[in-house]
Amino acid sequence: MKIVIMSVGKEKDETSSQLIKHFELRVLRYLPIEWVYIAHDSTKEKEGEKILSLLKKEDYVVLLDEKGKDIKSEALAELIENRMVDSVRRMIFIIGGAYGVSKAIEQRANYTWKLSALVFPHMLVRVILVEQLYRAMTIIKGEKYHHE
Repeated sequence: MKIVIMSVGKEKDETSSQLIKHFELRVLRYLPIEWVYIAHDSTKEKEGEKILSLLKKEDYVVLLDEKGKDIKSEALAELIENRMVDSVRRMIFIIGGAYGVSKAIEQRANYTWKLSALVFPHMLVRVILVEQLYRAMTIIKGEKYHHE
């Protein structure tokens, strides 16, 4: 399975790039990971159209959204492991724009995950997401990174 992170906004952010790279290299021990950056557009509907054009019918889509389900790291690991067992080829994580995502993206999502009740800038969401993906993989593999 391949992890694809689609994020609305600029690709480069010097503040977070080293941390993202640090955890990305760790995730790569387990699964391939790809970053796709979607340029801001005039409306979230237009951003949504761009995102939808990149999705395949068989992709499993996880939307990060404040209206989503609040889960623990173990539940994220279970979600990922179940998709691996289901032979999902691409698991897509979508980080929407500053004003959220279109209804079309909300409807396309297979799962909606609330990262936190707090609001974070994109650069931090990217770091937190890739760290949680690494944590999930260590939970799946029974490794010592995650402490209960």
